Amino acid sequence: MKEPGASWTTVTATVGEIEAALNKWLTHSHGLGLTDFRALTLLSEAPDHELRITELSTQVGLNQSSTTRLVARLETKGLVVRDTCPDDGRGIYAVITEAGLNLVHTLAVPYVERLQTLVASTITNDPATSRAFSTILNYPS
Repeated sequence: MKEPGASWTTVTATVGEIEAALNKWLTHSHGLGLTDFRALTLLSEAPDHELRITELSTQVGLNQSSTTRLVARLETKGLVVRDTCPDDGRGIYAVITEAGLNLVHTLAVPYVERLQTLVASTITNDPATSRAFSTILNYPS
């Protein structure tokens, strides 16, 4: 069986295209980027609806500086607030607001539907991409 390296390249490119489409849809429909939505979702699922900026940074895949800017954007929109860590006073938490929770709940179903449509369309309409996914899923371990 063929090594899945080329297939993996196709899959990662496809994921990038799907993420770009999701980002465009979220931005045009809701004024929110894909990374913003992911951050809000992570916060909505976290205990007490809060994460340290460093932990949020790791989970969204950004460096701490970029995450700080992300949180500032969300704070400006009233979707999160920053809070200091009561244990050491130096750590900063991002805490989702009620408006942020409402937005995540409002977008949950449409987001999954859009994601499913994009994935299904890509796999159905592009045989090469479908083969690439299949190659990776069926490659012997």
